[in-house]
Amino acid sequence: MPSSLGSQTQASAADLEPVRFVHTVSEAHRLLPSASRWNSIEIDYNLLPQSSIANDSLPSPYSKSYEFNLVITDKNYLKRCLYISASTIFLVLALILLVALLPNALQKHHRHPSKNLTRALSQALTFFDAQISGVYPNNSLVKFRASSGLHDGNLSSKPVNLWGGFYDSGNNIKFSFPTAYTVTLLSWTVIEYHEKYADIGELDHVKEIIKWGSDYLLKLFVPPNTTSEFILYSQVGSGNIDAKVPNDINCWQRPEDMHYDRPVSICNSTASDLAGEIIAALSAASLVFKEDNVYSGELVTAAEKLYESAITKLDPARQGAYTKVDACGGESRNFYNSSGFQDELVWGGTWLFFATGDNSYLDYATKEFKYAVANETSADKGIFYWNNKLTANAVLLTRLRYFRDLGFPYESSFDSSSDITDTLMCSYISSQKTTPGGLLLQRPTYGARAPLEYAATASFLSKLYSDYLDLLRSSGGSCINTGFSINMFSVDMLRNFSITQVNYILGDNPMKMSYMVGFGDKFPTQVHHRSASIPWDGHQYSCEEGEKWKNSKDPNPNVLLGAMVAGPDDLDKFVDERDKQEFTEPSIASNAGLVAALIALHDPPRHRSLKANVTLLGIDQTGIFGKIRH
Repeated sequence: MPSSLGSQTQASAADLEPVRFVHTVSEAHRLLPSASRWNSIEIDYNLLPQSSIANDSLPSPYSKSYEFNLVITDKNYLKRCLYISASTIFLVLALILLVALLPNALQKHHRHPSKNLTRALSQALTFFDAQISGVYPNNSLVKFRASSGLHDGNLSSKPVNLWGGFYDSGNNIKFSFPTAYTVTLLSWTVIEYHEKYADIGELDHVKEIIKWGSDYLLKLFVPPNTTSEFILYSQVGSGNIDAKVPNDINCWQRPEDMHYDRPVSICNSTASDLAGEIIAALSAASLVFKEDNVYSGELVTAAEKLYESAITKLDPARQGAYTKVDACGGESRNFYNSSGFQDELVWGGTWLFFATGDNSYLDYATKEFKYAVANETSADKGIFYWNNKLTANAVLLTRLRYFRDLGFPYESSFDSSSDITDTLMCSYISSQKTTPGGLLLQRPTYGARAPLEYAATASFLSKLYSDYLDLLRSSGGSCINTGFSINMFSVDMLRNFSITQVNYILGDNPMKMSYMVGFGDKFPTQVHHRSASIPWDGHQYSCEEGEKWKNSKDPNPNVLLGAMVAGPDDLDKFVDERDKQEFTEPSIASNAGLVAALIALHDPPRHRSLKANVTLLGIDQTGIFGKIRH
């Protein structure tokens, strides 16, 4: 205790000086009045000069604590208190700073692609401009194309306007099945990563591509009415290689010069896989254009009518694959032979649920999901491409479980989807089925062509799922009981796998060649593609004259910018010859997978979006759930 003042008696300081007590602090950190010295700490600040004037005789200009004449009995306690308080404040500030900077710091530890993904993505999108059928846009960057196919549909049993859409690959056929798949996949990438697209100036471009496709898809379905039965158009053009007359396969002619007949293939409501994929495409596109209420509503209405005709009102026993019926998909078998239909029905129901928020569509999708899993062919297991949507659907349902879990009665389906997704990721990380150069081989025992197509979608799904885990602050997943040699996978493992596949495609391979045309110093120059191989010189070339360009050993006169070719064989060997289409032919379905992988791997915007639902990863966490009201 401090000594007594000289003017006071020899009584003890404790008896003469009033003693006050610091208020206790509640758990809510509010000061509480102290009535007893046993729940207080006696302190004597003794920091200001003492006065002979009684403390109570004047109003205090100081705080209530000073008015109580609080004193410190031990200055060491004060120092310790100040040290602790300063340390606490510093620790809180450090934690705030760490939380703010952690996402960026983590990104520095992830392996990044060694390629210019902005340029690659822009070029990959340009390929779709080269595939346009119909009235050609004046603002296109592709200068060796013009309007074509303006009479498509005229040869139908009931003439109809079917101009528009995309030529599928190096030929001039328009296949509805892969077109719908392309629109679905591109739409999905925009729904997830629209902020990335906007940041690099490609959002309008990719939306134009999607709309060109969705506008065409709207023409393909004619609902049944009093004067017409259900109609679904599956193909424009002929793929009959044995035909004695010119067609889209035996005639090497650019689209602008076509004068041969282009027949139309027509399906009924039993073309379940085609219907399911178109439902998915229209539904996903409606989310891309959700700010345009009229157009988005038109897409959803068409999707719901098609769902009603092909699913709700159709006897399940009549459902089937479109290529099983000659009039519907007979010619498509040599190009896009469908191995089943249940995955597309589930796919369509899932996307229609996201587009409408109507639980009846999710009920159907989750109920049928287990049957689709049971009927997945061994050749397609674990592959996401135009013929199999099951793995991608599992990822979508897992996304729903993670960020908008609806609980009962979907728990079982969500659990199954999560298990399938984790198993899929384990297969990517532990796969021994690769080329010597590291390219994933998902169908090596089936003589599969176009290995790059499968690698691109695997790259997309692995990176997308790693972003989901990052949003959950999860480090990875388990591979125990999956049959794979590894026990777990991490977010970094998924991203590194994704990067290796894209880097391979863009040039990090034994051939030292980019398999996307126009990217890098070395890329395929004899792409199997009619428009690219025939000079754009103002002359019209007949089928016979076109053969000269087909068989030429010279590089294509027109660079098909952004086209990803089919790719090498299982030993990394690639033959750059125009007549070897198993190596050099591109397609819209393959390029859609490449675009998906590129945008997923692209760096997020440097400046954080003002939109609350867009994360630092550049992914829209909740936008896909905008129509779900509960």
